[in-house]
Amino acid sequence: MLGLHYKTYSDLLIDIKKNINKLPSGIDLVVGVPRSGMIPAYMIGFALNTKVCSFDEFMYDIDVTHGQRPLKEPGNTVLIVDDSSCGGNSMKRVKQALPAKDTSNKRIYFAAVYVTEEAKQYVDSWFVFLPPPRMFQWNYMNHGYIERSCFDIDGVLCVDPAEEENDDGDNYRHFIRTAKPLYIPRYKIYALVTSRLEKYRKETEQWLEQNNVQYEHLYMLDLPGKEERIRLNAHAKFKAEIYRRLGDAVLFYESSVSQAHEIATITQKAVFCVETDELVKNPVNFSTQGMSKKQKIKKIVKKVLKIILFKKSWRKRIREIIKRTN
Repeated sequence: MLGLHYKTYSDLLIDIKKNINKLPSGIDLVVGVPRSGMIPAYMIGFALNTKVCSFDEFMYDIDVTHGQRPLKEPGNTVLIVDDSSCGGNSMKRVKQALPAKDTSNKRIYFAAVYVTEEAKQYVDSWFVFLPPPRMFQWNYMNHGYIERSCFDIDGVLCVDPAEEENDDGDNYRHFIRTAKPLYIPRYKIYALVTSRLEKYRKETEQWLEQNNVQYEHLYMLDLPGKEERIRLNAHAKFKAEIYRRLGDAVLFYESSVSQAHEIATITQKAVFCVETDELVKNPVNFSTQGMSKKQKIKKIVKKVLKIILFKKSWRKRIREIIKRTN
C-alpha cells in the first residue's frame, strides 16, 4: 500500500483553489452530493461567494439560510459537485433523480474534485486525476480497506486510559470494561493488534462484543506485567512484528505518533496515525546531510542494526503468539 493516494482536508482546499478556473463561468448555486460532496461544495461556495445547498435541498426547493455576508442570489447556473468520482455511480444516481425536478430554466453542470479515467465521462469539470487505491482524511475510518487492516485499540477504538486508570490492576480492568468508544468501523477489521497484556483478553473481548466491533483476529502482548512491557519497550515493536508477518494486512491504524513512525519504519508498510490523521508511508530517515563521514556511517549502521536485532529478538515470540491466536 505504499502506492496509496491519500488526500487531506488541506489537500482538498489547495486542489480546489488551484483548479477552480476549470469551472464554468457564472455559477450562482453550488449543490453538494451528500455526504462527502458537501465538503468541496462549501469550499467552492466560499471561493465563489455563492449559496450552497445539498442535493436534496435543491430537489425540494428548500431555502438555504446563510450568514449576514451578502451572496449571489441563486439563479440559473447550478454546479452539482462531489468530492470524488471513481466509477461514476454517484453522478449517475444524481442525473437519474434530476428529471423529478423542473430544471428547464437552469444550466446544470457536474463536477468532481478527484476522478479516475473511467469517471471523467460523467462530469463536465474535474480538478485532479487520482487513480486507486486512494483514501481521504474524511473517510479513512469508514473505508473498505479496513477489512485488510490492523487496528490498535486504545486511542483508536476507545479512549486512552487516564494515568490513574493505567495501574495494571483493578483500575485498569475497570477501564477496559467501561472505556468510552471513539471510532467503531462498520467494516469487519482484519486484525486487532494491541499492546494490552494477554491477561486482559477476557475483559477486552467483552468490551469488543458490547460495542459491536467486528474483527477476525485479536493479538495481545504475552508478558507478565506492565513493568516488563516498559522494560522491553515492547509497544510498537510487538505491533510492528505482528503487522509485518500478516501478509494480508495492508494498513495499520495507530493512535501514537511515535509508535506509528516506528511501526512503519520496522515494517516498511503504511500506517495511519489517528492522532494526527497522517499517513506514514516511508518514514525511514537515512538522511545524512550536514554530517561527517564517520557520523554518516554510524547513523546508517545504527538504524539497520536496530531493525535486524529487533527482528531476531522477537521472531520466536511473535510466531508463538500468532500460532496461538489463530
